[in-house]
Amino acid sequence: MSKKGKILVAMSGGIDSTVAALMLHDQGYEVIGITMKTWDYADSGNNKKETGCCNLDSFNDARQAAVEHGFAHYVLDIRSEFGDSVIENFVEEYLAGRTPNPCVMCNTHIKWNALLKRADALDCEFIATGHYVNVRQHENRYVISKGKDESKDQSYVLWGLNQACLSRSIYPLGQYHKTEIRQMAMDYGYPELAKKSESYEICFVPDNDYRNFLKKKVSGLEEEVNGGDFILSDGTKIGQHKGYPFYTIGQRKGLDMAFGKPMYVTEIRPESNTVVLGDESDLERHSMQVSRINMIKYDFIPANMEAEVKIRYKSSPVPARLQQQHTDVDVEFLQAVKGIAPGQSAVFYEGDDVIAGGIIR
Repeated sequence: MSKKGKILVAMSGGIDSTVAALMLHDQGYEVIGITMKTWDYADSGNNKKETGCCNLDSFNDARQAAVEHGFAHYVLDIRSEFGDSVIENFVEEYLAGRTPNPCVMCNTHIKWNALLKRADALDCEFIATGHYVNVRQHENRYVISKGKDESKDQSYVLWGLNQACLSRSIYPLGQYHKTEIRQMAMDYGYPELAKKSESYEICFVPDNDYRNFLKKKVSGLEEEVNGGDFILSDGTKIGQHKGYPFYTIGQRKGLDMAFGKPMYVTEIRPESNTVVLGDESDLERHSMQVSRINMIKYDFIPANMEAEVKIRYKSSPVPARLQQQHTDVDVEFLQAVKGIAPGQSAVFYEGDDVIAGGIIR
């Protein structure tokens, strides 16, 4: 019988999740490792060498670590759920002129639900991952806080987790820097793992060419949307584009036209297959609306609360004033913000704590 109970650890085969599992094993938990198969790499049509998660090498790396340290390991096939939810949403959002964040969708609706379901089946009290975040109890709620290593903090991608998930989640890497985790991997006897490069690609778009992925997933898409107009904000036509789903807010490169000065995508209008271009200053906004709010720290955001807001994973937080309207939040920025993209996540912070998060409208 373990000292601290049974814990199900998501193991991708990478350095972070492997070290997390070994740390918890050393701390006295009865660890069960689980690797989730979300996607067949070959389905992407990419002929490059497999990288990142969801490939056989990663599965074998995770299993080897479990075997060498004497705990169980399973592979869980969730390709059907992943495809139905995450990939369909990814395609639908681009066709609606928005920019999706599939990793947030996957965490919120697929991976943690799959972890909890399997944890219950295996009588595991807790679940764990190798994310660089912390969870603590605040009054009657469980709160996600930033990881100690701000350069690796992943609180932004976990805003969608509900209280049931957070109450059972442990994140052993939250109090460490990445350099310390690499040293731990060396100390555990995995020098190759310590040197393993990290993948920031979308798992089902391994070549980072989401446009080609859309063309393969939606029959006739390229012919249907090709030849729409590039316009200015006043409606002036200044050229033709290759289809509105193939552009994102803030994009400057890849417009395939010379305008005599840098031009940026400032708006996408799917109903007319038009893409609005403008100067960099035209990307500036002072407000936005965020929907599908998931509350983390509070039951309801206090009126006119000042907070810091992140609109992209790697963006710097910006001070803003929040006003919650049922399941939406009106955000008034205290300084101009560039490149707000509908479909992306917005996460609200009070110090290091996540207040709530949602989808930009």
